[in-house]
Formats: sequence, structure tokens, C-alpha cells
Amino acid sequence: VQLQASGGGSVQAGDSLSLSCASSGRLFSMYNLAWFRQAPGKEREFVAHIVWSGGSTHYADSVRGRFTISRDNDKNTLYLQMSNLKPEDTAVYFCAADGRWSTDYRLESNYDNWGQGTQVTVSS
Repeated sequence: VQLQASGGGSVQAGDSLSLSCASSGRLFSMYNLAWFRQAPGKEREFVAHIVWSGGSTHYADSVRGRFTISRDNDKNTLYLQMSNLKPEDTAVYFCAADGRWSTDYRLESNYDNWGQGTQVTVSS
């Protein structure tokens, strides 16, 4: 499955922003999906995860309560709604797909397909 992330931009602290990740693959609904992010000078880190049906989600502690992951399998699209953004949310955000339904959803190596990344910059 091929993924393409979009929706990034520059906002002020406290603002909201929505990211999308579109897929051209026919088997999109069979993948568990996730968002990761990489801040300058830091390693890529897990942000949020959603199972193939959309019935279960997981979040990093740093974003829980502020970010919402969702998907529309009819539109082959993954979303990340971000609210109350903070300067520490500044990063390149990547969407990723896991076709093996790994239980350790925080582990990068469990994801076979990655989008190209979209920049989110939050100013104080």
C-alpha cells in the first residue's frame, strides 16, 4: 500500500491542525495504521495507532487528549486531528501501515509502508 501524507503547516500554540494520509492501495482496510513524528535532532517517535476496523486506538502520553486518530476505509484515508498544539509538537509527521497486525504498535520496524512526511511547525 502506498501512502501520501498532507495537511502540515505553520500554526501558533493552541491552534488546531488536521493531517491526512491517502492511500492508492486496494487493501487499505486490511492494514493497521499509525502516525509517527520526528523532531529536529531527535529520533522518530510513535504518536498514534488505529486498528484496521477503526475500533481501537492508542496514543502516546504526550498527545493523549489533544490528538485524535481516525480513518475512513471507504476513502482510503487516515487522519490525525491535532488540537491545543504546543511548540514541542513541531516535527515531520509520517503515516505508516502495518499489514501484519503487530501487537507492539509503537515499534517502527513493525511498519512496512511509510508516507513521505509532512512538516508541522508550532510557534509559541
